Amino acid sequence: MMRAVSESRDRLPLSLIFLYSLPFVGYLAMSLPMSMWYPKFSTDELMIAPATIGTILFAARFWDAISDPMAGHLSDRTRSRFGRRRIWLVGAAIPVAVTYVMLWSPPTALESFWTIAWIAVAMILWETASTAFYVPYTALGLELTNDYHDRTRLFGWRQSLVAVGFGAALVSISILRNDADYPDAEIPVAVVTGAALALMLCVTAWRVPEPADHQGRGGVRLGTAFRDVVRNPHARLLLLVMGIDSFGMGMVASLGAYMADDVIRAPELLAEMMAFWMLPQFVCVPIWIWLSRRVGKKPMWLSGMGISVLGFLGLLFVGEGEIMAVRLQVLAIGVGTSISLVIGPSVQADVVDYDELMTGDRKEGAYVAIWNFLRKLGGAVAMSLGLFVLDFAGYDARLERQSDFVQQSIRIVMGAVPAIAFVIGAIAFARFSLNEAEHREVKVRLAERAARPPDTSG
Repeated sequence: MMRAVSESRDRLPLSLIFLYSLPFVGYLAMSLPMSMWYPKFSTDELMIAPATIGTILFAARFWDAISDPMAGHLSDRTRSRFGRRRIWLVGAAIPVAVTYVMLWSPPTALESFWTIAWIAVAMILWETASTAFYVPYTALGLELTNDYHDRTRLFGWRQSLVAVGFGAALVSISILRNDADYPDAEIPVAVVTGAALALMLCVTAWRVPEPADHQGRGGVRLGTAFRDVVRNPHARLLLLVMGIDSFGMGMVASLGAYMADDVIRAPELLAEMMAFWMLPQFVCVPIWIWLSRRVGKKPMWLSGMGISVLGFLGLLFVGEGEIMAVRLQVLAIGVGTSISLVIGPSVQADVVDYDELMTGDRKEGAYVAIWNFLRKLGGAVAMSLGLFVLDFAGYDARLERQSDFVQQSIRIVMGAVPAIAFVIGAIAFARFSLNEAEHREVKVRLAERAARPPDTSG
């Protein structure tokens, strides 16, 4: 029988926030090795050309253009005694674990063409399984509370808890980097990571309630639901900003290993880069929650973009052995990212409330589907572009030292390109107007509508 949260949903207990955060923690442990190490694993261990891996990643994003909207719309319209979100979490648990293992375990007996085919198929299947849980899971978070500031608290503490997932990802990448013989480490690491996420999905589905009054209120038609998203003026701005944000961070994620190995000439630096990027997301979250309540979500997010730009630009000037300089720049990017990851989902939930006022529907799934697609598209375009640039610049995995042109290309892709993207995003977001006062008015009008007796005429 479906358990429901109260109608007010004003303040969530920390125990519920912890239970809701579990799949996000597990997914981080899974996705960080994919973004930070999988390209390097593919080019250096499997000897696949960077452009080929970039093409596979881009093809997976093309498939997401279909699978993300379908998952979002179907999640909005799902009716079951277990709710419209949690049943998806349980259904995707085993497929996401199995397909993740496939990605890291192409049979060694395969010829080059069939290895590429194996990875391409595994990537499509993994992305599909990930979408099947991630879109409903994120949609569930947007509807757990309707309080303007408690949403920031929910996603802030969730972000703080991902330190556990980050630690697991760091251990995984360290094991994968230090193991010389594929597939001795890859398969055990993938099995443990996949099984952990599957278990977390089931626990969250079992213990986290969802609002019963939202069931049956998704958009009727797929096309209409997504037209509503595009017609929402607040959503349009947010879509642009989130796509740019994902693109910028995708540049850093895809070429971080190359920066450590081939520019700084310190392979062990990758783990430190991840640690310095993640540290503010764990330490600073209570500060961002406090400041957001006092200065507002929009100024906070804009300041985060500005700090990230400074960090990106600093990467343009680092060279061999300049480990401390890289640490400081990545720390600045981490500070900016931590603000974005706390404020962004909270703003998304406010935008969905505005949509409810305009349409009468609760379409968290449709909104999350588009945002999730842009998140993955931005990351994939960045990763593909970075890998194509490496290929064009003449990157050769067999060389002990890459050319100066390759090294400068890595700096530009990791520094100048995302800095420009974030400046464009900040200029766009400066026009965002859904503040606390406007959101309060939205809630008042929704409450008045709910209090009216149903129209029985005709």
